[in-house]
Amino acid sequence: MSDPKTGLLLDLSFTEHQPGPGHPEAPGRIEAIHQQLTSDGLPDRCQPLELRTVTDDEVRLAHTDGYLATVKSEIDGRSGGSLSTGDTSYGPRSLEVASRAAGSLLNAVDGVMTDQLQNAFCAVRPPGHHATADRGMGFCIYNNAAIAARYAQTRHGAERVAIVDWDVHHGNGTQDIFYEDGSVFFFSTHQHPWYPGTGMAHETGSSQGKNTTLNAPLPAGSGMEEIGAVFRKSFTEKMREFRPDLVIISAGFDSRAGDPLGDFTLTDPEYVELTRILAEIAGEYAESRLVSVLEGGYNQPGLAKAVSSHISALIEATG
Repeated sequence: MSDPKTGLLLDLSFTEHQPGPGHPEAPGRIEAIHQQLTSDGLPDRCQPLELRTVTDDEVRLAHTDGYLATVKSEIDGRSGGSLSTGDTSYGPRSLEVASRAAGSLLNAVDGVMTDQLQNAFCAVRPPGHHATADRGMGFCIYNNAAIAARYAQTRHGAERVAIVDWDVHHGNGTQDIFYEDGSVFFFSTHQHPWYPGTGMAHETGSSQGKNTTLNAPLPAGSGMEEIGAVFRKSFTEKMREFRPDLVIISAGFDSRAGDPLGDFTLTDPEYVELTRILAEIAGEYAESRLVSVLEGGYNQPGLAKAVSSHISALIEATG
């Protein structure tokens, strides 16, 4: 039997980021995912990905020197607190865990860009999509997906990367980092009005990045009918022109029905359908290269079931 072509990063060390009691972005998110995936037998059907720590130079692919210095001075060695740049709480090991999240994701990029893997999912925390080049916010320290996109370009020569964000919250940080860069296409479906208040339909990129940002702000209560339509039509049409070399998913499962921080109504089978759409796009343009990274999702049992469905669809796509 050939080696699995879906990579999986699943490690309980990501529970070591402790933002504080009662915080929704809790260590239990990883524990729930670990328990569900193990129960479903999915790790045995995937190729395990190793941990590694991001380097400072890799962080600088998406963040400024000043922000990197801020993160180190405010978090490193501290017992806990909140970043001065925004609403991101941290504990004594948060910088270590955030560095491991960003770095380990790059192992997934290595795997798909060298064809050892076809696709991969990384169950990491803290999330990343709200972190801008010079500001951490919204539970995020480093923008994992943005670092991964730049790494794919600089290390592996990817010319065009598409980042798809189905989190219920707009990935303002990712959009901001690539807004004037035509080599990275950013697509987001998100609840509006909702945190962080960005992601209007008229925000389509500027300068060299004109028309490489696609936002679909949708009202509370939206589900597959509204979200799926944008994936199948507007985004699919944009990809025919853009033709990415790699697809990255900012996979936030707070867009699932019943999440305490969102009012979308996606179900587990619908995440399978969205995954299939993106796997088809990756297959058509990107030699099937797709990397998915965890963002939000705060109903822990629901998050775990959605992740399991998503990974099952990634495995199916390799067959």
